Amino acid sequence: MATYNKRGYKAPKEKEVKDVNEEPQVVIDERDSTTAGVFSKLDETASRTEDWVAKNQKIIIGLVAGIAVLTIGYLAYQKFIEAPKQDEAANEMFVAQQNFQKATDGVASDSLYKLALNGSEGKFGFVKIADEYSGTDAGNLANYYAGIAYLNTGKFDEAIKYLGEFKSDDMILSALAKGAIGDAYSQKNNQKEALDYYVKAAESNKNDFTTPRFLLKAAKTALTLGQKEDALKYLTDIKENFDGTPEANSVDALIGLAQ
Repeated sequence: MATYNKRGYKAPKEKEVKDVNEEPQVVIDERDSTTAGVFSKLDETASRTEDWVAKNQKIIIGLVAGIAVLTIGYLAYQKFIEAPKQDEAANEMFVAQQNFQKATDGVASDSLYKLALNGSEGKFGFVKIADEYSGTDAGNLANYYAGIAYLNTGKFDEAIKYLGEFKSDDMILSALAKGAIGDAYSQKNNQKEALDYYVKAAESNKNDFTTPRFLLKAAKTALTLGQKEDALKYLTDIKENFDGTPEANSVDALIGLAQ
């Protein structure tokens, strides 16, 4: 029987037969290789960390326990020692504060200041409170009261000592303490030291109460020392920046002396 091919007819190609035993080819992306390396390094690092933790476990536990003990101890100290001590100091100071207030009102001032300093009615005075309750807010405040009481009773070295011990975040009270030290030095006729403290008091906190007050004292002290240029600077500051204060009333006459 005759066979023939149609025009254009192509015999089909034989299908490729894959070897079933041939392993499939896996295409590895370079990025996969890098990532694998990173994870490998992380694994190694984690392994080393675990080994170190295992070897030093007792030390780590000891450190953690130590920190916990210190924290608990601090909190217990604050609650059971510091807070009661603060309350006790404040209670002790109540009578001394009353005597101090009466003294500042002008009623038998010297004797009342002495009672405020040394104690009365079975309560400590400011001197004892400052010593016994050092480190408390009341003990710190007792330094200020004691310094002012000594200043008003003419014991200027003691005033400088206690006022120098006083520390406060209250800028007004801090300025008053510095200015009072200046007053004590002025009473001791140490005008140079007085001027230094008046300037510190004036510059420690700009306000309409303490700043012009101590600028005026600084100006007068500078005039006493013959420092007219400095005196004029302080007086001009009052005139230009604190014109509405009582201290400004005497500025013009003093400016004439400073020029």
